[in-house]
Amino acid sequence: MDEQLKKAALDFHEFPIPGKIEVTPTKSLATQRDLALAYSPGVAAPCLAIQADPADSYKYTSRGNLVAVISNGTAVLGLGNIGALAGKPVMEGKGVLFKKFAGVNVFDIEINEQDPDKLVDIIASLEPTSVGLTWKTLKRRNVSILNANSAKE
Repeated sequence: MDEQLKKAALDFHEFPIPGKIEVTPTKSLATQRDLALAYSPGVAAPCLAIQADPADSYKYTSRGNLVAVISNGTAVLGLGNIGALAGKPVMEGKGVLFKKFAGVNVFDIEINEQDPDKLVDIIASLEPTSVGLTWKTLKRRNVSILNANSAKE
């Protein structure tokens, strides 16, 4: 990579706000009532509705339009095993592609774990967060184990 492109890429990722993604509210939070509905005490109503019927999670949360992009950084875009933190810009990049071209919200999740069995347990435990999980930049062996385990679910 030439120095001019490198500088442009680093500036792009740093300014005006570091990173490429952010979380923004979908509801007005202008009044005390708005805050009471969004958090306490109002948030108890959708919590109890979801407890009674888990399918209501799609009605009362962003879960139905949210994908988790997950990596442990073991096979990043020709860079190899650079680690979870160093792979974060790639996961943010995948996230903005989901948002820009499909309107899907994304949480990028970088996991400091290379043991495939532990990785499976960690990723499986994230299921309540989103409607979809996509694991990227993982070593082929890890992907094979994840795919086999997800097929069992």
